[in-house]
Amino acid sequence: MARPLRLEFAGALYHITARGDRREPIYEDDEDRIGFLGLIEHLRT
Repeated sequence: MARPLRLEFAGALYHITARGDRREPIYEDDEDRIGFLGLIEHLRT
């Protein structure tokens, strides 16, 4: 059974999680991780 659709509200804050398959790393290195966090910060504003 599929999970229910997520409710979305304009201007709401959402918690983001990211996990690799079989708990593998999701970043190549610290530079990659910092770039991803910069992208999230850019999208947040």
